[in-house]
Amino acid sequence: MHNSKPILLVEDDEVDAMTVNRAFTELKITNKLVHRLNGEDALKYLKDDVMKPCVILLDLNMPRMNDFDFLKIIKTDNNLIKIPVVVLTTSTNDQDVVESFNFNVAGYIVKPVNYKNFVDSMRTVNTYWTLSELPNGD
Repeated sequence: MHNSKPILLVEDDEVDAMTVNRAFTELKITNKLVHRLNGEDALKYLKDDVMKPCVILLDLNMPRMNDFDFLKIIKTDNNLIKIPVVVLTTSTNDQDVVESFNFNVAGYIVKPVNYKNFVDSMRTVNTYWTLSELPNGD
């Protein structure tokens, strides 16, 4: 990414989180990857006095807080609404895609099973957010 802000990964599967971290390392993405296991913990992180992330990578179907409840909260909070959210999930359910875009997500990516394809997906996400202009401020 073209700034030093962290990237927030909201992912309940530890193996998937390690895969994201491994791909970021391989791609030499230097932004700090902040990992939270569920929406509640992610909201707590976002509401703390921390540097807001440049992008949120959000898994669907997480425990403790419905992913769409998480999206509803951040997309109605004036301090969080401008943070882009990319859904990164295994769900190919059309309703999940529609519902995600109803909350104005910036993208919806189905996690490739093959690691090389996963790295290519993360490369694309990184390239897109490196080229995109983001709003200033936290």
